Amino acid sequence: MTSNLKNDIGLALLRIASSAFLLTHGIPKFQKMISGNFEFGDPIGIGPTPTLFLAVLAEFVCPILIIIGFKTRWAAILPAITMLVAAAIAHATDPFGKKEKALLFLVIFVAIILLGPGKYSIDRK
Repeated sequence: MTSNLKNDIGLALLRIASSAFLLTHGIPKFQKMISGNFEFGDPIGIGPTPTLFLAVLAEFVCPILIIIGFKTRWAAILPAITMLVAAAIAHATDPFGKKEKALLFLVIFVAIILLGPGKYSIDRK
């Protein structure tokens, strides 16, 4: 297997798996929003409804775009910011183990921003 093929498969795996994992957090938020329940945390002081809307974009809409590889680098920005807010603000006083998942997602989405989607994406077609 050539190095380029390995890299492209690795990027696809990173992009698809991490976004699928993030969707498990975004789907319940999306369902909450479409059911009309807008109660949600407000870690940056913009209100619960806008915060929920941004969380749905970051954890539901953007991961779908990243999975298919459409506008991948741009789509990875919002999840990265959301994970930074989760780790640094929402879980600021929590022990490391509580914020570790957000930090892992942050690192992954920053890597996707830097590396791009790879060959197996709509962006490369």
